Amino acid sequence: MTKDLTSGNPLKVILFFTLPLVLGNLFQQFYALADTIIVGRYCGVSALASVGSTGSINYLILGFVIGVCNGFAIPIAQLFGAQDYRDLRRHVANAAWLCLAASVVLTVLTVSLTRPMLMLMQTPEDILDGAVIYIGWIFAGIPFIFLYNMVAGIMRALGDSKTPLFFLIMTSAMNIGLDLLFVIPLNMGILGAALATDISQAISGVLSFVYLCRKFEVLRMQKGEARLCKSACMRLIGIGVPMGLQCSITAIGSVIVQWAVNILGSTAVAAVTTASKTMNLLTVPLESIGTAMATYSGQNLGAARMDRVRKGVHSALIIATIYAIASLILLHFGDVTIMGLFLDTSSEVEIVAMGRQYLFWNSVFFIPLGALIVWRYSIQGLGYSSLAMLAGVAEMVARTSVAIILVPMLGYFGAELANPAAWIAACLFLYPAYRWTCRQLDNRLLAARLHMKSTEMSSDGMIVS
Repeated sequence: MTKDLTSGNPLKVILFFTLPLVLGNLFQQFYALADTIIVGRYCGVSALASVGSTGSINYLILGFVIGVCNGFAIPIAQLFGAQDYRDLRRHVANAAWLCLAASVVLTVLTVSLTRPMLMLMQTPEDILDGAVIYIGWIFAGIPFIFLYNMVAGIMRALGDSKTPLFFLIMTSAMNIGLDLLFVIPLNMGILGAALATDISQAISGVLSFVYLCRKFEVLRMQKGEARLCKSACMRLIGIGVPMGLQCSITAIGSVIVQWAVNILGSTAVAAVTTASKTMNLLTVPLESIGTAMATYSGQNLGAARMDRVRKGVHSALIIATIYAIASLILLHFGDVTIMGLFLDTSSEVEIVAMGRQYLFWNSVFFIPLGALIVWRYSIQGLGYSSLAMLAGVAEMVARTSVAIILVPMLGYFGAELANPAAWIAACLFLYPAYRWTCRQLDNRLLAARLHMKSTEMSSDGMIVS
């Protein structure tokens, strides 16, 4: 069930490892997309805006969860690359304990603070109650989000990007079915959409966990390996928390932009919601390339193959650039068709026009988005999560500046420039950061080789004497 990423052509290895991730992430998107599509179609524009207004705060919290789980997977990938299976199992067990504790704390905090957070974001009064119901119930499912993403991260760290996909396909189909059942015949509205998501995520998490325990022989725990270990916990926290914070810090800027958009009214909120959901569909492959690079970089660092890391990053940049150009072309001709998934494009003419504008200015900058994803995840895979987190700070500063300065000056057009500004700011930081990281690791590996060589020479001298 495992796969070694330390051999073979880097371009082919990354591409074939990425493809299941793309499909898996697309189906994970369907959780939220199904809610948005069905609510928008059957509950009206106001309900659509209610769900959409929670997008940034959803990303703020759930992005932290996913980031932490992906971070926990990096030491596991490094240990797998180094073939240190005993320490690998110890880290897996401690990752589980940490996820359990974090899920309880985060669920209690977010559920209790849902309304205050949305009010702080200036969510319009006509959609506030609906937004509270939707995101409150989504936050109630945080333990299951932790469970699935932890298990999926471990599988990917061991080179298996296909198995998580199978569970997502099954549960995504279930989510759509439950959405239709709860929203249409049972007339549960926004609440039904949220419950459908929670139930589907719970099933996905439990089934994937059972599979992990039964099928991965390398994870069979030996005596004492499942105990809490301070050193393992600190290593996991040292990588996982910065990755989680990086996602959250990035999201803070999005929250502030959402606040600025909320002030523009429900129509602007609905337009940004529709355009963002459309854009999220198309950026999934880019994020998948990044996830692949975290595992790829981690395994090859564990195998002391920095040459393969560099080749892999170059290959990933080529893949990301080609895809970014293809996405721009696709949106130019098919933006209205894709937006038609979320609302009636024939009647909501103003929302469609505003959405198309948003999509254009964002898609033009997909190439820097692809580059920042490749560099950021590669840096994280190499163990420098804190450095990657600073790129999130750059994004946050850029988005916040746009929200505070340009949105009041330019209105909706200012909001359209928030993402491009953030992506460019992150790239300006990440490229030199990536080069610096590689140099640091080159020096560390060289020092380790010289130390081993001197030790061997000393041993030989002792034998000769």
